[in-house]
Amino acid sequence: MAEGFSGWSFSLRPPSPPSPPGLSVSAARASSLRSPIFFLIFFNKPSRLFKMASRGTVKASGNFNASADAEVLHKAMKGLGTDEEAILQLLVARSNAQRQQILSSYKTLFGKDLVSDLKGELGGKFESLVVALMSAPLDYDVTSIRNAIKGAGTDEKVLVEILASRTAQQVKEISAAYRKEYDDDLEEDVSGDTSGHFKRLLVILLQSNRQKGIQQGEIEKDTQALFKAGEQKFGTDEQSFVTILGNRSAEHLRKVFDAYMKLSGYEMEETIKRETSGGLRDLLLAVVKCARSVPVYFAETLYYAMKGAGTDDNTLIRVMVTRSEVDLLDIRTEFRRLFACSLHSMIKGDTGGDYRKALLLLCGGDDA
Repeated sequence: MAEGFSGWSFSLRPPSPPSPPGLSVSAARASSLRSPIFFLIFFNKPSRLFKMASRGTVKASGNFNASADAEVLHKAMKGLGTDEEAILQLLVARSNAQRQQILSSYKTLFGKDLVSDLKGELGGKFESLVVALMSAPLDYDVTSIRNAIKGAGTDEKVLVEILASRTAQQVKEISAAYRKEYDDDLEEDVSGDTSGHFKRLLVILLQSNRQKGIQQGEIEKDTQALFKAGEQKFGTDEQSFVTILGNRSAEHLRKVFDAYMKLSGYEMEETIKRETSGGLRDLLLAVVKCARSVPVYFAETLYYAMKGAGTDDNTLIRVMVTRSEVDLLDIRTEFRRLFACSLHSMIKGDTGGDYRKALLLLCGGDDA
């Protein structure tokens, strides 16, 4: 039995056929582990021994040549007219790391900045999508946050989405990169642009100090504290929600949510919707949903970005690009489970032109 599989029984698998002549017993066993029956039994177990490195739709190209790709892009923008089809087909078929290499090769070959050339040749939403694809993930998050707090007014939606969904390590990297890029402190900038308990929860999330694992002795205490702060209280003690939801691990919070449901008869989201409002309500809901399932959170985010009159293209682009190499396959699955259509079909019906073609390539398939 392979190392790491101890405790597993494969007795459900029919006996292996006799080894073919010349095939050792160990080789025959290895072959049987690759059989369809083994995969059916082992990989359908609810608790897997490993996690795929990426559940994204965009993968690195196997036959990658940065200089050749730079030549293709230069040709697509040379002369009269622009070959948008060639641009989108190439860029979506490369990982972000490969796109960064293309940027470097383009400047080496032609002495020009590729992103600047793309901006000069493209326009509208398609241009915004292509520029987003050419940005390194960390740089893209940092720029998105900067634009959200330094523009006219505050784009709370961007702050909520990024700070609620990123890992603690990613938030630390965002804060460090923000300081390096702008010589400003992200926490100070966020604090200066927001207020109240919404600001307090954002500041807590920026600390990236969530407790690790499940604190068994705290589950009942946290559950009672949340119940007393909301459903059992006239008015709402927002600080209790902010402190608990902002500092506990996702695994711990899921235990608290289950206990809260048994105690109060309400899902945590129902209580938050009744007891809070505005930016705080949106942020608390995002934290709860991401603690339950990040792919579900983004499936809902994409749906409501396209539902109804008009499309929130900034959100659509941001989510499709940032999750394309992370968990977009899972987001697609959850989207189809939650709603009456597939992500692919909703994008197809809500967008047009080269913008739609590129988004559908990023989507990577239809789950209808």
